[in-house]
Amino acid sequence: MQLSRPARRALLVVHVAVSVSWLGLTAGLLALSLTGFTTGSPETAAVAYRAMKIFADWLIVPVALLSLVSGLVLSLGTHWGLIRHRWVAVKFWLTVLTTGLSVFALRPGIDHLAAQAAAGHPAPDVNLLVAPAVATAAYLFMTAISVLKPWGPTQRGRRLRAAQSAAARERHGRPDRVSASGG
Repeated sequence: MQLSRPARRALLVVHVAVSVSWLGLTAGLLALSLTGFTTGSPETAAVAYRAMKIFADWLIVPVALLSLVSGLVLSLGTHWGLIRHRWVAVKFWLTVLTTGLSVFALRPGIDHLAAQAAAGHPAPDVNLLVAPAVATAAYLFMTAISVLKPWGPTQRGRRLRAAQSAAARERHGRPDRVSASGG
């Protein structure tokens, strides 16, 4: 089933906006984590880690899930399909992976770091410096493949395209091949 043009365009705006927001959110988390990790001031580190917790508590999960769901609906409701093109499949699985890591690793790590900061002894954690850096790189990569649409169709995509071409030729009365006798 294909989405109507207005529905597709509205969903595309939502998907792009929320995905770019996810990229910005991780860049902000990276800046705060870098600040907490490199500062010599325990007070500055504590403030940075508490700010990260606010982002983690209120934004990470909804933004990640909305990006995943809107991308999934777009892929299933447009000609791109979920597994018709390699770039869509790669982007989908990277989104599933980064959503899971955000929910089950990044957010709990930020909660732990913020609890330490609230207790008066913020202890910088290199994992919470690496995680937003890797996430930011992943989202930049996903943005690039969304724009560039590299690679070709998947095996399934090629089969569907061939079947659609054959059906179109049949509808228009054009045979697939010319016989050996010339007709």
